[in-house]
Amino acid sequence: MLNWVNRFNIFCLLDNHHYDFSKPAFECLLAAGSKAGIEMQAGSAFETLLDFYKANENEWLFGHLGYDLKNETEKLHSSHADGIGFSDLHFFVPQIVVQLDNTEVKIYADDNKEVQDVYQQIKNSAAEIKAQVKTVATIENKISRGDYIHIIEKLRQHILRGDCYEINFCQEFFAKNAVIDPLFIYSRLTELSPNPFSVFYKLHSRYCLCASPERYLKKRGRHVFSQPIKGTSRRDVENAAADEQAKNYLLESSKEKAENVMVVDLVRNDLSKICKAGSVKVDELFGLYSFPQVHQLISTVSGELEDGLDWINCLQATFPMGSMTGAPKKIVMELIEQYEQTRRGLFSGAIGYIKPGGEAFDFNVVIRSMLYNGADKYLSFQTGGGITYNSDPVMEYEESLLKAAAMLKVLE
Repeated sequence: MLNWVNRFNIFCLLDNHHYDFSKPAFECLLAAGSKAGIEMQAGSAFETLLDFYKANENEWLFGHLGYDLKNETEKLHSSHADGIGFSDLHFFVPQIVVQLDNTEVKIYADDNKEVQDVYQQIKNSAAEIKAQVKTVATIENKISRGDYIHIIEKLRQHILRGDCYEINFCQEFFAKNAVIDPLFIYSRLTELSPNPFSVFYKLHSRYCLCASPERYLKKRGRHVFSQPIKGTSRRDVENAAADEQAKNYLLESSKEKAENVMVVDLVRNDLSKICKAGSVKVDELFGLYSFPQVHQLISTVSGELEDGLDWINCLQATFPMGSMTGAPKKIVMELIEQYEQTRRGLFSGAIGYIKPGGEAFDFNVVIRSMLYNGADKYLSFQTGGGITYNSDPVMEYEESLLKAAAMLKVLE
């Protein structure tokens, strides 16, 4: 499928990698080509998206929400440089949709002949994915170790003064004049770090190579739920005792659990804007989930959608997701703009799909992701974490490096 879809200028592959997160309806979902699309900057993006949806209500939709839609939802601004150039919002109606699960393949296209042709083309494309170009990428840090630690200390003072309770702070790793084969790098990234919300996304010369473990928001019928992540420890797969100790650290750490509780409260507040009174609940608190590089604490918050609201209302009321901002949301986004040095763009945004009729959708959180502008040869990825007053600045810096490790490794 990857070899076949790589010929299209616009495509989106969503890959679950056999994780059982609330019984996903598919193993892989692939959208190839674009029959119609919308690409917008913040301002009137959601209003225009609604018009686009009404014109294509019976079609599959795939696309992304960029972090800087905050400028529309919260009346903020962004002034930092962005070397990648993804728009704040893009959705498209695919020419072809391929849905793969453990027992069957479904192909949606305009006619039966096209379905048969696509199936045969995919079968004929089966081959080992090999690099078509030699990787050239000299990675630099936008923020030095000393400056990063100094900024964390400043953020702790904001928390001490009562400006906020928790803030998500990130740094950029980047390479200019970078040359990569996006398909090959994505296959290496997901081989090393196969996570349940992985995405390979192309919009002309811009790519997102995503190995995300986090769901932003899912809707199924009138039921919506979110699964924020807060709490990370390094795995030691070669030492069972040390690996178990890393798990126990998360379950016993008051600091990690405090971060998780704060983001859970923020998500509950966001869902209460769109859900029936009394229906918002925490289905799981401090769920311990293990991934190839890390253990994580994941909580699940759900609710029943108010009558008369649709999927666009859900996104507009809850975006950006609390796990990538902090609390209170608007104030911490102002602090993020003040202290970070790169525009987030698609990073800490979301990629996903809407089924025909709008009754179901699912979006991830764009983290553990490499973004690449093939025209400008600019490569970027960002990492960070939630900062509370009890955060240790040096440990926070080390955690940001841990989250970058898989991406650095695949570029070697």
